[in-house]
Amino acid sequence: NHPDVAMSLNNLASLYRTRGDYARAEPLYKRTLAIDENVLGSNHPNVAADLNNLAELYYNWGDSIKAEPLYKRSLAIREKVFGPNHPSVARSLNNLAALYQSRGDSAKAEPLYKRSLAIRETALGPDHPDVATSLNNLATIYRARGDSARAEPLFMRSLAIREKAFGPDHPDVATSLNSLALLFHTRGDSTKAEPLYKRSLAIYENAFGPNHPDVAMILNNLAELYRNRGDNAKAEPLYKRSLAILENALGSNHPDVATSLENLAALYRATKRSSEATALEKRAERIRAIKK
Repeated sequence: NHPDVAMSLNNLASLYRTRGDYARAEPLYKRTLAIDENVLGSNHPNVAADLNNLAELYYNWGDSIKAEPLYKRSLAIREKVFGPNHPSVARSLNNLAALYQSRGDSAKAEPLYKRSLAIRETALGPDHPDVATSLNNLATIYRARGDSARAEPLFMRSLAIREKAFGPDHPDVATSLNSLALLFHTRGDSTKAEPLYKRSLAIYENAFGPNHPDVAMILNNLAELYRNRGDNAKAEPLYKRSLAILENALGSNHPDVATSLENLAALYRATKRSSEATALEKRAERIRAIKK
């Protein structure tokens, strides 16, 4: 029950989480939290970090119900220990905002993203990678609202910061490329979007291997682009590969699996395969009915 043991457990759990192996990461994060709470007390910064890590795991696993109270408790500890304008507080605000955004609640998410961005720019400077994260996340809200005029400069600034800080082949650069590609895609400019998706995919595959959830996300986005163009022959194998990765990494009842099923079903309907489409749609409905 020594803090050094907790640190080693946390590092191993983070490795599993990065690989998308959430089932192996969860008990390690829980044990880390238990050790730190027992040894350091319930309001220690390490405990806040442990709570945040466990919350991120549940969020990535599609369980926002478990994640939300952990994020909130982590935020409360950090505000108490560090004050309201510390970078650790900004991280908690950003993560809680992402959770609300994933639920479609941009009204709750936007002010948290803005507060996180303001803290990071003041504390870390305008060209810090954490500022890029806040810019990217705030831009996703504007993109979802159809406000590309506000979203595009934030995405571009985020990408520029990350390329300068990390070089052209870092996963965070891939995240910015995907975000910008989605903006162009939703605007109907597939010519600009396609090379960005492809570059993002190559970076993720090189960094994480071919079977990571982030790889599946880009495969799905690229498939959507081809389907929107009417090129179902290119889209179908990408949808199928994306679905297989997600089922293996996240389990058969994850919301992202439901989205993947729905997208493949739409392609089947477009290619006159109604019975196959119906089977996938019914399976997606069953997943959506599971309360998270």
